Order: sequence, then C-alpha cells, then structure tokens
Amino acid sequence: MGSYEDAGAAGDVVLDYSHLSLNTFNVDSISDERKRDAKQLYLSYNRLASLPSSVSLFCKLEFLDISNNGLVDICDGITRLTRLKTLVAKNNRLDEFSLPKEFGSLQLETLNFSGNRFEEIPLQCMKLLRLHSLSLGGNRLKSIPAEIENLTSLELLYLGGNLISAIPPEVANLPYLTYLVLCDNRIQSIPPQLTRLHSLRSLSLHNNLLTYLPREILSLVHLQELSLRGNPLVVRFVKEMTYDPPSLLELAGRTVKSRNIPYSACDLPSNLLRYLDLASKCPNPKCAGVYFDSCVRQIKFVDFCGKYRLPLMHYLCSPECTSPCSSNPQSDAESEDERSVPTDRLQRVLLG
Repeated sequence: MGSYEDAGAAGDVVLDYSHLSLNTFNVDSISDERKRDAKQLYLSYNRLASLPSSVSLFCKLEFLDISNNGLVDICDGITRLTRLKTLVAKNNRLDEFSLPKEFGSLQLETLNFSGNRFEEIPLQCMKLLRLHSLSLGGNRLKSIPAEIENLTSLELLYLGGNLISAIPPEVANLPYLTYLVLCDNRIQSIPPQLTRLHSLRSLSLHNNLLTYLPREILSLVHLQELSLRGNPLVVRFVKEMTYDPPSLLELAGRTVKSRNIPYSACDLPSNLLRYLDLASKCPNPKCAGVYFDSCVRQIKFVDFCGKYRLPLMHYLCSPECTSPCSSNPQSDAESEDERSVPTDRLQRVLLG
C-alpha cells in the first residue's frame, strides 16, 4: 500500500493514502510510531465501503478526510479519536443511520457531510457543541431540527441543495453565525427571528420559493452579502392583498388605543384587558392608528444597504393607509431612485 508522508506544518505528520483505489485500509504496514504521531490522515478518492475500527490507533489525529469513497457507515472506533477537530466525509453514501451512537462525544470543530444521503440531520451532530462549521449540502434533508440551537459556537451553516421547506426560528439562537447558506431548497418564507443573528455577514437564499422578505430583515445591519436570484420575488409594487373588515370588538379597541382613552383593571374584565395589550401600531409614520386581528398585508420595495431594493411584507391598519415604504408616489411605475441604482449593484442583491 503506497502512501505519501509529509512533515506538515510545525512538524505535524501527514499521511496521505488518497487516490489509491483502496477497498480496505490495512494499517499493519504502518509503523506504530507513524500511527502514534500522525496528525492528518487522507483516505479520500478510494473505494472504502466502511471506515475500519483500526482508525482509532491514530490517537493524535486532528484531521481526517474520508471523502469520495463508497462509505455507508462510520465505525465506532472514530469516537476514540479524542483530538479529532476536522472530519471531511463528503460525497459518500452516508445517511442518518450511518453514525455511531457516541458520535456526539467527539470534540469536532469542522464537520462536512455534503453530498451524501441524509434525509435528517443526525441528532448526534446536535451534540457537537464545539462545532464552528457544519456542512450538509447536497443531501436529502427536508427540515432543520430545532436542536440546531445547541450548536452555539457555529459560525458557518451550509445546507444548500436539499429539500428544506422551512427555517425554524431556533436558527436565530446561534450568536456567532456568520455564513448561512440555504440556497437551492424549497423555502417559502423567512422567519423574522433571524434578525437576532447579529454576526451574520452572508445569507444565501437563491433558488428557493421566496415571494417576499420580512420587514425585520432590515435589522441585519452587518449583512454584506445577500443572494436572492432564482426566487419568485415580487417585481412590482403590490397594493391591497388581503383585508378582512374589523369586528365591532376591534373597532372599539382601536378607538380606545388611538385616542388614548384611560382605563384600568377596575374598569374592564381581564379578557378585554389582555385584548387591548395585543394592539399593534401601524408602521406608517403618518398614521396614528393601531390594529388587532384585521390588517392589510402589502409587499413594498424598501431601500437596504444603500440603494438596494428588497420586497418586504408589512401590515397596515386599513386599505386607506398610505404605505410607509413607498419613497415615491409612483406606485406601478419604476421610481427615479430605482432607475438611478447602477445595474451591477442591484444585481448583487437581487441576483446574488
């Protein structure tokens, strides 16, 4: 069995057994010293169907690449690699049943399972609390588990090229998330909670089913890259979409709140007090109105990152209320502001 050995950075021993068409990985020909001192092991581009338990003999291993094989499972022995920080296992045949039960005990910082057959993100992965980078692109994932919020050290989450239809609000509980890649899925809406991702710099949403973005996305002031191409985004101002006439209860509540009529717990029953607390202020700065259950949904373009214009959903108290998002009275015609945006800058957001 041929191999390539390199001292690597700072004297680290690197063992390269990639591109050798190996069906099995026989460690008997490797000296005990090399197994003990190896920090990096490359087994990519072979024909391995499973990772042999003998991999646990590389006790100081920090980096393991087993990509581009025919792997259908990963052996229990990997859980004894207590120093392993990076595991690259892309382009295999792994699924959610391929991992050992104690896989979550590893101290991994980077995990790449892209190009496999996962239909769910294994719960063992949700126990890897030191993860900085998690890649599961090009699988068959249909959802993101709520337990993703456990990975509080995560900086990069790559889930592009799956079958995901929704983003759970728990994603917003990742304080250090900088790169979020959700392109090439079936996502129809973005939860407004994502605005809590204060570290987010890049958000890839191209090739989904988005027709609008939540107005709250304007709070992502540090966002430098937003990719939206390939979505059925609204390209013209849309006026009235839906509106249910307010009930008598809502009309009374609107009057009390908008006219600041004083009341106390002694004046009203508890259910009406709770109802009045649910009042939402109309976002139009020229309107002092409020609404409860009945409102007008509208999609308008809003300036973002200078003169980028994004279609955002917002809610008004009535059809007569002037849009707070229109910077120009021209509704269906292209505004002067929009025409003045250089084409390349506009494409950077809308087309990625």
